[in-house]
Amino acid sequence: MEAFSIDPATTVGPVALTVANLRRSEEFYVDTLGLQILDRAGPQLTLGAGNTTPIVQLTEQPGAQPKPTRATGLYHFAILVPSRLDLARSLRRIAELRYPISGASDHLVSEALYLDDPDGNGIEIYRDRPRAEWPRVGGQIRMAVDPLDIDGVLSELERDTRPWNGIAPGTILGHMHLQVADLRAAEAFYCGILGFDLMVRYGQGALFVSAGGYHHHLGLNTWAGVGAPPAPPGSAGMRWFAVELPNQAALELVLARVQAAGLPAQPATAGVLVGDPSANRVMLTVAPHQRA
Repeated sequence: MEAFSIDPATTVGPVALTVANLRRSEEFYVDTLGLQILDRAGPQLTLGAGNTTPIVQLTEQPGAQPKPTRATGLYHFAILVPSRLDLARSLRRIAELRYPISGASDHLVSEALYLDDPDGNGIEIYRDRPRAEWPRVGGQIRMAVDPLDIDGVLSELERDTRPWNGIAPGTILGHMHLQVADLRAAEAFYCGILGFDLMVRYGQGALFVSAGGYHHHLGLNTWAGVGAPPAPPGSAGMRWFAVELPNQAALELVLARVQAAGLPAQPATAGVLVGDPSANRVMLTVAPHQRA
């Protein structure tokens, strides 16, 4: 298959999750994270940040158990806030509610907090540094997992007197990080077929790919174990995540490559569902404001 790069204006999001208790999840996503309810329909809830752009869609499945440690699927989804001050406001809110934070890192290109929702779904909340400040080595973006300067982040609050009224408007889903069974097969699918550009190889167990020169729209790792199986049916976790193309023509180019590769594609209300080699489902779609 000839080389191909996905449209540089491509983004990711929303992500669709299975949860065991919708009321419990609503309390977390609305009260703790500060997302707003965009739509409610039976056992399903769609949330975003002060606009009509969805970030996460929750579907209740009573009795759903957390994804096993050794399984492919969601590692985390990453919520991108507009500024360092907005990251500080989220950190203060989470700390005030004494909700557990599982990590806090400086990735050189970004600063990030990590936590899990009540079903064990991993979440990152982060802010990007300006692109001009992203370090590069040999033309490749350099990322790291350094300790976050928490005091420095919190110092942003010295100039902030606003009460908490939810996560900042303009917040979006910035990237996805997936656990896969085989890194080479994942690279062949996401780069070779869909057309994402390889940005960073991280050791032997992870790589990061993107569109348009972003540091990464997708992280892919084998940290759950090479050859890890998908989570059992009925587990909590990721149902699918969206890859949003900027227009129908860009989507058709990607769908043609999926067809040429002989991959099954399932039409859905919002787009076309395709499975990666580790059974992670991708919703290929057009950005909502561009749909006819």
